[in-house]
Amino acid sequence: MSERNWRSPMVILICGTAILMIAMGVRMSYGIWLVPASRDLGWGLEELSFAMALQALFWGLGTPVAGAVSDRYGAGRVLVFAGLSFTAGLILMTYSTTPLEATLSIGILTGLGMSACTFPIILSVISRAVPDPRKRALYLGISSAAGSSGQFVLLPTSQIVLQGYGWVATLIFLAAVTALIVPLAGALAGGNKAPAGPSLIAKQSLGAAVLEAGGHRGYVLLISGYFVCGFQTLFIVSHFPALVGAKGISTDIGAWAISLIGLFNIFGCLMWGALSARTRKKYLLSWLYGLRSIVMAVFILTPITDASVLVFAAAIGMLWLGTVQLTGALISDIFGMKYMGTLFGFAFVSHQLGSFIGVWAGGLLFDIYGNYDFIWWSAIALGGIAAALHFPIDDRPVVRNPVPAAA
Repeated sequence: MSERNWRSPMVILICGTAILMIAMGVRMSYGIWLVPASRDLGWGLEELSFAMALQALFWGLGTPVAGAVSDRYGAGRVLVFAGLSFTAGLILMTYSTTPLEATLSIGILTGLGMSACTFPIILSVISRAVPDPRKRALYLGISSAAGSSGQFVLLPTSQIVLQGYGWVATLIFLAAVTALIVPLAGALAGGNKAPAGPSLIAKQSLGAAVLEAGGHRGYVLLISGYFVCGFQTLFIVSHFPALVGAKGISTDIGAWAISLIGLFNIFGCLMWGALSARTRKKYLLSWLYGLRSIVMAVFILTPITDASVLVFAAAIGMLWLGTVQLTGALISDIFGMKYMGTLFGFAFVSHQLGSFIGVWAGGLLFDIYGNYDFIWWSAIALGGIAAALHFPIDDRPVVRNPVPAAA
C-alpha cells in the first residue's frame, strides 16, 4: 500500500485523535496531584501553581512556532518533538526538589510538548486531509470531541495510581502514556498538503498572512475572547479538586468531576459542531461563553454538595471545548487553510496567556485568602465580556487576488 493510501483521512483522524486524547488527558490530570505533591515537597499551592501556569504560557507561546513548522514541513517531526519533550518533563518532575526544578520540568518542558501536539496542530492536519467542507466539519467535531475525552479515561486511572502508589508513580505512568505520541506521529507526517480551493491559491507569504490577520478586527476580537476560554478552563481543571475540597467535598468527587467534564464535553463538541452547520459560529461562541458564566454563577450561589458538584461538571462539560472547534473553524472560514496552523497558533497564545493567569492567580489568591471566591467571580465576569466580544466579528472570507493558473 502506498504512503498516500495508508495515510488516508480516516487514519489521520484516528491517530490525530489519539494524540489529542493523550495530551489533553495527561494535562487535565494535573489537578489531582497538585495538592499531594505540594504537601510532600513542603510547598504551598502557589509554587506548583506557578509552574503549571508557566506550562500554559509556554504551551501558548510555542504553538505559533510549531504551527509554522507544521504548515511548512508537515506535522510529523513536530509531533515527535512533542512526545519526547512531554515525556522528559514528566519524568524530571519526579526528581524535582526545588521550585526552579519544577518550573523547568513540569513548566517549560511539558509546556513546549503541549504546544506541538494539541488542537491547532492536529486540527490543521485533519482539515487539510479532508477536501469536502461538509465532511471537514464532521471530522473536526469528532476529533475535538473524542480527543478531549482523554481526561475521562486518564483521570480515573491516574486517581487509582495516585491513591495506591503516590504522585511520583502517577507521573511515571503518565510519562509512559505520552511516549506513545512518538509512534502515532508517523500517520500525520507530511500532512501539510492543503486541498485545492480559491482561498488557498492566493499569492501570500507567511509574514503577509500574519500581518493580514493582525489587522483584521474580527481576528483581534476572536483571540481576545479566546483569552477568556483559557482563563476559565485551565483554572477549573487545575484547582477544582482543591476548591471543592475546601468546601468539605471529597477530593475523589473533585477528580470524578473533572473526568465527568471530559465525558460531557464529547456530547458538547458534537452538539456545537452540528449547530455550526446551520448557525453562524460567532453567535454560537457568544452563547457558549454566556452560558458558561451562568452555569458557574448558579454553582457558586447554591449549596455545594456531592450532587451539585457532579451536576456542575456535566453542565460545564457541555460548554467546555466547543470553543476550540468553533474558533479554529472561524479562522479557516475567514483566512483559508494555507496558514491555519500558524494563525490558530497565535490565537492559542492568547488562550494560554489567560490560562497562565487563571492557574497562577488561583493558587496565589487561595494561599492569601484561603478561598477561590475572587478568582471564580472574575471568571464569571470575563465570560460575559467574551460573549459580547464575538457579536461584532466580521466573519466574511477575506478576498485576495488569485495566482494565475499558469503559475
